[in-house]
Amino acid sequence: MTAITLEVIEAKQSELNTLIEQLRASTKAVIVEVPGANFQLRPGERYAGIELDESGEPLCHLILLPGYGENLTWDEARQWADAQGGVLPSRRAQSLLFANCKQHLQPRWHWSCEEHEDDASCAWYCFFGYGYQFIFLKSYRGSAVAVRRLSV
Repeated sequence: MTAITLEVIEAKQSELNTLIEQLRASTKAVIVEVPGANFQLRPGERYAGIELDESGEPLCHLILLPGYGENLTWDEARQWADAQGGVLPSRRAQSLLFANCKQHLQPRWHWSCEEHEDDASCAWYCFFGYGYQFIFLKSYRGSAVAVRRLSV
């Protein structure tokens, strides 16, 4: 057993101070500044949040539009969303919708706007019952919601 001396305590104190500073540096808060936004929701619209780009930067405010498309192929779903004044949501947007607007979504699978990167006959969907995403043939018939995006 090492004898407890002032030098041993000071060495341990120095080691603890170093560990404390390392921890403070690694958990320092990151401040994300989003310019103020002032917009009005139309009847039936729901604010879903801010969609981020691949680097984590704010991309747009995401608004879930009212209405629900059913029994649509992917192309029909895109046309339906356009007729609602919006677009099909991206996969990232679908995750945001699931997180913040789940109570306003049917627990069914819904088309995204994204084609599968390796198979142009398929597109991505999100099952809003559980939030998982997968691919289907674009010819399958599914559901759709429309979103509009507002610049950040």
